[in-house]
Amino acid sequence: MVQLEQFTTSVDHVLSRMRALETHLPPRDGLAVFNRVYLAVTEAFDRRLSAGAFPDAEAAIALDVRFAERYLRVAEDDHAPACWRPLLQFRRHPGVRPLQFALAGINAHIGHDLALAVVDACRTLDCEPSDLEDEFERVGDLLVSLEERIREELMPGPDLLQIADPLTHLLGAWSMERARAATWSAARTLWALRRLPDVAEEFTDRLDAAVGFASRMLLTPLPD
Repeated sequence: MVQLEQFTTSVDHVLSRMRALETHLPPRDGLAVFNRVYLAVTEAFDRRLSAGAFPDAEAAIALDVRFAERYLRVAEDDHAPACWRPLLQFRRHPGVRPLQFALAGINAHIGHDLALAVVDACRTLDCEPSDLEDEFERVGDLLVSLEERIREELMPGPDLLQIADPLTHLLGAWSMERARAATWSAARTLWALRRLPDVAEEFTDRLDAAVGFASRMLLTPLPD
């Protein structure tokens, strides 16, 4: 196994990179909205890790770091798979609300990146996806609670009902629980296909495109 200290340093490094993004991205930029959400997620993960909430800390850190690295590659290098392109394309659109940006980023990151991060972590730790299932569920529980808070904080107030009504309709079709379950199935499939690289690549491309389509729907501009 890789030394735990190496992973702990990596979590600190991930946090510093997210904080650096927060300082230079314009506050209303769609990527900045998601970055604030993800920074809060990672800080909460770090606090729970320090409190001993993850029985297998090594596995939890490996999964968290590999997961974050995929987002940071998009944010820092503009290396964007299809699932992230709608957010990057619409990030300054005046008709897209902060809640839409946050959930489109979560959709891309959970629906696509997390499945690949499970595979990355399995390779790092030389283990099977089943060995990471408990940590996957604990991280998922944290994401669900934060998604609920995001909806509460970013949903427009009663003075903006002309926005909130179509927004509620649009976002009601997306579910963290469904995304999380689909991601675990995708991760297990990718792991099973690891010795068939052509098939695995085709599956990954199709997953990327499907998640990107959902993100584009979440970013439908709404009237003022």
